[in-house]
Amino acid sequence: MDAPNVLVLGGSGFIGSHVVAKLAAAGARVVVPTRRYERARHLIFLPRVEVVEEDVYQDGVLVRLTQGLDAVVNLVGALHSRRGMPYGLDFARAHVELPLRVANACAANDVPRFLHMSALGAASNAPSMYLRSKADGELAAMSNPAVAAAVFRPSVVFGPEDRFLNLFATMQKVLPVLPLAGAATRLQPVFVEDVAQAFVNDLSEPQSRNRVYELAGPKVYTLWQLVKLAGLYSGHPRPIVKLAPALATLLAQLLEWLPGAPLMSRDNLASLSVDNVILPSSQALTAADLGIRPHALEAVAPHYLGRVLPRLDEFRRRAGR
Repeated sequence: MDAPNVLVLGGSGFIGSHVVAKLAAAGARVVVPTRRYERARHLIFLPRVEVVEEDVYQDGVLVRLTQGLDAVVNLVGALHSRRGMPYGLDFARAHVELPLRVANACAANDVPRFLHMSALGAASNAPSMYLRSKADGELAAMSNPAVAAAVFRPSVVFGPEDRFLNLFATMQKVLPVLPLAGAATRLQPVFVEDVAQAFVNDLSEPQSRNRVYELAGPKVYTLWQLVKLAGLYSGHPRPIVKLAPALATLLAQLLEWLPGAPLMSRDNLASLSVDNVILPSSQALTAADLGIRPHALEAVAPHYLGRVLPRLDEFRRRAGR
């Protein structure tokens, strides 16, 4: 597709910023809606990127924004929600209702492509509200036959601005000992640049329809191993205490009562009760099907943990400016 017009929802976030930068570098014209312009100011220096202050949850906004587009990329996600069955209202709104609105808006304006971010492990019978809502979100994204949808399921994503390895590195800088829940859970972390490239590469596949990609790195780790590496690479390795399930649940419940977004919730803990890796029995496509060879964590993480990358300079570099 030559110079596509793309709407990127969630484009100002960690993964979204990398997707927008790669789309711009590939020559796409990109529109990024945000409720607060300040959150996306770092994107305005990228070529052919327009940031607009809009609330995509308001009726009529998505129909207006999708006029004349070639594709919509949805990266909106929530890590926490009020509780409910099968999931809480916040997860329902961000993970299910929004992709349904996007699919319908695309159909109304003859937008042929919809690329939707899900999560590895998404399933209707998953142990957490987060993963159950992600599964229903996939169905919503693929619900309109007039729109060619593609779903991306990444494992935990790492990169310079991540809230995963950076969080554990920071905690080990300030704490003498680090308590850890879900220490034995197996994860297959994937580099944010590989995830972003997957979206760009799929967009260039005109025959892509109802494809599901599972995105993961080349190596499987336990959470304990990843936390240990975060401390090592940041120069502040600390002893790690593996919490028993009952104590981990109590700690998560206590953290939920603190003001602001919790470091860990009971639903996060439920997600950690199952491994987050690509299963041998999976029928989904992978990064290799998009011509991507995922980066090893050991080749990337030591270069950014323990220091802060200047965001503006980094985005300019990736955009070739």
